[in-house]
Amino acid sequence: MSGFDLIIRNGTVVTASDLMRCDIGVRGGKVVALAEHLEGAQRIIDATGKHVLPGGVDGHCHLDQPMSDGSRMADDFASGTLAAACGGTTTVIPFACQTKGHSIISAVEDYHRRADGKALVDYAFHLIVTDPGPRVLREELPQLIADGYTSFKIYMTYDDLKLDDRQILDVLALAKREGAMAMIHAENSDCIAWLTALLESTGRTAPRFHAAARPMAVEREATHRAIALSELTEVPILIVHVSGREAVAQIQWAQNRGLRIYAETCPQYLYLTADDLGREGFEGAKCICSPPPRDKANQQIIWDALASGVFQVFSSDHAPFRFNDAQGKMIKGANAPFRYVPNGVPGIETRLPLLFDGVSKGRLSMNQFVALTATNVAKIYGLYPRKGTIAVGGDADLVIWNTRRDVTITNSLLHHNVDYTPYEGITVRGWPETVLSRGEIVVERGKPAGTPGRGQFLPCAQPEPARQKMPD
Repeated sequence: MSGFDLIIRNGTVVTASDLMRCDIGVRGGKVVALAEHLEGAQRIIDATGKHVLPGGVDGHCHLDQPMSDGSRMADDFASGTLAAACGGTTTVIPFACQTKGHSIISAVEDYHRRADGKALVDYAFHLIVTDPGPRVLREELPQLIADGYTSFKIYMTYDDLKLDDRQILDVLALAKREGAMAMIHAENSDCIAWLTALLESTGRTAPRFHAAARPMAVEREATHRAIALSELTEVPILIVHVSGREAVAQIQWAQNRGLRIYAETCPQYLYLTADDLGREGFEGAKCICSPPPRDKANQQIIWDALASGVFQVFSSDHAPFRFNDAQGKMIKGANAPFRYVPNGVPGIETRLPLLFDGVSKGRLSMNQFVALTATNVAKIYGLYPRKGTIAVGGDADLVIWNTRRDVTITNSLLHHNVDYTPYEGITVRGWPETVLSRGEIVVERGKPAGTPGRGQFLPCAQPEPARQKMPD
């Protein structure tokens, strides 16, 4: 075969199942050939000594999402997707969030306006369902699912987002009927509110007490309840940003019973601990996220669960609030009680290198890395095989990794619009050097090379889990 736009030559190609030495032929933005040797291209990239992996799919990130507390996300679709690409991610799936009392369709329309003409890489949308009234359940959600918005998030906490159990059951029943994928943020809202009030009554409001307001029992109970609701409705769910050993045990229990419970974790639970919330002064606010990081021993539990298959997805949960900013972490001032600090940490660019360091240290195989960061995500959210793998007919979303390169993470190295990274000073082995999105180089030798606005919106097909039946 000849007449390629591009050939990547002499690299070691890695998918979720295979590792092979071969050339990759690209034409029209697609992978059109995998062979021992290819000739006849307008451009050849020599990947000798490097590994070629599918572009990452970040199935959980927040970009330019409207906030109800007056805070503002620092990354829009331009800076956020630039940072994603520089970290080896070629597809992002952020959230169109319904405001209580308003249409979810109008939220999607607004989110398209925020994304149009800005994205460097391709993107899809999850929905956030906060007000599942009759019109939303009967008309809006079925229409949106049919139009390619086939996954949505449900919150069990946060007053402006949470649903009660009856509402969750209604939404899960709709997911079963329409073939959609439900993601659940599992924390017990009433327990958090009670603990927060108790802490505040004794003046314990510094950032480190955020962890005390959200102990593992709060996550464990809600995880167990979410699993029960999934079992009742006979529909798969994915529990997002799982932080602790107790929630992991609940998920293992469900999976061992044959229930279709999927789970996601994030870099903060591998690299941060509750001690980081106690950094000097207000610095701990940089690491406030929910659920919070746990203790050092818990990090090994999360690594082990990644290796053993308890987790199917590894996402960034990128929440780009600037630290020294009156619309960011300091929205209520430099000494605000923890309850008023916007939740979340940035991580869209560091997600893949932080996990790849686990490959370098022998914690995971390269195939597991690809599955967790690309293939499983694409399957669970209806983008496979166009995204998430290297296969003939799929998009040429390709990342050439230098697996021997040591990099010390600093915020000055990164391309997001946030004024800090919680991973400052951590050294990792393995870094993405050249990134292609649909055959176009968007990062070359670590430097941005693409044009903002080239990213395309991706309607999603029915997710793979929604096509399977629950066991008897």
